[in-house]
Amino acid sequence: MVRIGFIGAGSVEFTRNVVTDLCSFPELHGELHLSLHDIDAERLGYAEALANRISTQLGAGATITASVDRLKAIEGCDYVVNEIQVGGYRATRADFDIPARYGLRQTIADTIGIGGIFRGLRTIPVLIGIGEDLAKVAPDSVLLNYSNPMAMLPWAVYAGSPFSNVVGLCHSVRDTHQFLAGLVGHPVEELDLVTAGFNHQAFVLRFARDGVDLYPRLRELIEADPQLRRRVRVEIFRQFGYFPTESSEHSAEYVPWFMHHDEQIERFRVPVGEYLRRSEENIAEFDETLAALHSDAPLTLSPTSELASEFIHAHQTGQPTELYVNVRNDGLIDNLPPECCVEVPALVDRDGLHPKPVGALPPQLAALNRTFLNVVELTVRAVLDGDRSLVHQAALLDPNTAATLTTEQIRQMCDELFEAHGDLMPAPLRTGR
Repeated sequence: MVRIGFIGAGSVEFTRNVVTDLCSFPELHGELHLSLHDIDAERLGYAEALANRISTQLGAGATITASVDRLKAIEGCDYVVNEIQVGGYRATRADFDIPARYGLRQTIADTIGIGGIFRGLRTIPVLIGIGEDLAKVAPDSVLLNYSNPMAMLPWAVYAGSPFSNVVGLCHSVRDTHQFLAGLVGHPVEELDLVTAGFNHQAFVLRFARDGVDLYPRLRELIEADPQLRRRVRVEIFRQFGYFPTESSEHSAEYVPWFMHHDEQIERFRVPVGEYLRRSEENIAEFDETLAALHSDAPLTLSPTSELASEFIHAHQTGQPTELYVNVRNDGLIDNLPPECCVEVPALVDRDGLHPKPVGALPPQLAALNRTFLNVVELTVRAVLDGDRSLVHQAALLDPNTAATLTTEQIRQMCDELFEAHGDLMPAPLRTGR
């Protein structure tokens, strides 16, 4: 039997997607033990009921267990799927509201920027704790991480715990490939695509079909379409020569050129505060799921091709599958540091994960990635070293923050966020200026 742990299973909609995918594989029917964990007992109960309904409806014959005890839930697991959001909506609200009072705009605030830094600070200790637990009770497992900030969290696990078999998963590369395929009018399966960089700031290095470079065609399409030119990611492509994987609303807050300027917000249609709106939609989706659980009608279920389920299926069946993963660099990208966490293509088969080296990034892309890396590395090191000054320095080096605020404002804002987040912050960082 394949034992799969879910940490943060109370994220019911996400759990629903992964469980539906797993229960849709005939090869895994009768073989699944889904072990659910959440610190919120009520939401965990909903997740358990949902997983049982899905298994029954799809005829998967899965064993479903649930526990608020994390160690018990992950003991003996072959895979552990992490989907936590430490502090929930309340903490996210503070990450937006306090910077906004200083005049700092954000859109998603979960990767770099002030929101990404403070989400990292409250999440990294939890991930390190998960790594320590896995080293004790499931040392041969694979930790499949979905939580953001992705470039920080796997790095923190392999640098700060005895556990190193951590793989970050995100849809951004796959979604970008589909978007580009739609623009040029070819099925994505016919395209030769290679992408690499950091999660939420990777770039499509090869974009071809039958040996023909499709970038010239993409440039023609963009120059002929004024609305396409009103997207941040398209502007980054026009300036740097390679298409970025992250959406325009995300990309806008990783660089210094957009968020501080009213005319750029208007021109590139940047949705300030977008993640708050999405969070409110997620709350509504949760309510809809609960209503469906309380109904006797069958659930509406369809596979979503979640990357965690694809990884598990490929590893269990031996059917080779290419996925984009976030792992320790170790020479996969020649001109980025070996210790950082990079996003690259990989093959998954019965023998496990086989990341593919991509060589050196074009120098302009490596330079842009290094501005991203500054914030990521200093935030990870702040937690590992217990050094609050590194948090201030990460914020000072963040491109959007530095383009908007003075050094004094940045320090004051960070200190106010430390106070607002209180016990969610790592203990060594809570005091001191």
